[in-house]
Amino acid sequence: MLNVAKMDKNTLHLKKEIFDMHELLEEVKDNFEFNQAENGGNISLDLQATEYHIDVDPVHISNVVFNLLDNAIKYCEQTPNIIIRSKDEKGGFSLEIIDNGIGIKRENLKMIFDKFYRVPTGNVHNVKGFGLGLYYVKIIIEQHGGTIQVKSTVGKGTAFHIWLPRK
Repeated sequence: MLNVAKMDKNTLHLKKEIFDMHELLEEVKDNFEFNQAENGGNISLDLQATEYHIDVDPVHISNVVFNLLDNAIKYCEQTPNIIIRSKDEKGGFSLEIIDNGIGIKRENLKMIFDKFYRVPTGNVHNVKGFGLGLYYVKIIIEQHGGTIQVKSTVGKGTAFHIWLPRK
């Protein structure tokens, strides 16, 4: 946690290698199903990308995907229903993680990637954290030359869209 708090794009050193993103997503699905077996959550993969071996740092990219999945579960007041989709897109690999969580108000969306920012929840304190997870996600994606976007509807859920270049 302290390392993430001190992290910025100038101190990060990636160890890139050709990595099978679909294998990671299958592992994510297996992990989710194991951990959500009692709660009845659902995760579905829609793996459409035909070129899914990309040049990334496997540790950091895995952390990004697990972080987004963890948020999808933590910020869901009902049974989690998550869709993970991959596509070929504009010379790169596109990854979407779509959830049915509580959503994020429009005025908060522009700040969710800021260091230490946490979406205000009033007197509800059932989700612990320091506001570093999405900050880390954004730094990692940008250091890979990629982009991350988010769309959300309060009460319906959130969709994160990540694009990573193939080379």
